[in-house]
Amino acid sequence: MGARVRLTAAERGEEVLAAAVQAFGAAGYAGTKTDEIARIAGVSQPYVIRLFGTKQQLFLAALQSVCDRIEQTFREAAAEEPTLASLGGRYEIFLAERELLLVLLHGFSASGEPAIGDVVRERFGGIYWLVRELTGASPTEAREFLSTGMLLTVMTAMQVLGPSAVPVPWADEVIATLGNPDAS
Repeated sequence: MGARVRLTAAERGEEVLAAAVQAFGAAGYAGTKTDEIARIAGVSQPYVIRLFGTKQQLFLAALQSVCDRIEQTFREAAAEEPTLASLGGRYEIFLAERELLLVLLHGFSASGEPAIGDVVRERFGGIYWLVRELTGASPTEAREFLSTGMLLTVMTAMQVLGPSAVPVPWADEVIATLGNPDAS
């Protein structure tokens, strides 16, 4: 058996955060326990609390991480081509990392918690403004872009879109009409 590699505190924190995204994506904020996150990360539950404080602070860190990833992906797309189509073309990244989208949806549904709601509203608004800034989109174009993104996010959560999609005719029809509002 090989020697065990010792991780720095920052590297261990990133592992715990990745485990939190996985766990919160699967079970949501209310349904996830910090001991499950610790198990996935291969650390003790007290260590998770020592790193992040509370479950809510860990959920917020996971949510911030997901929003950072979305913004980073949009910036990379815009660096190649600053259009809505370019940003939208990167959606496949999120299909491959479904838990990112699920954490975002769980963040929306947990927005009744004031601390979570404040972060979700701020970060979603930040994504809206970033889309406008990167592409020059009008408010209507940005709204339509985000609306389509939310539709795709919900369809991914339902597993009718993405690598493990369950084939259903209505989803195929919805996807076929994206970008073509006149399709009948």
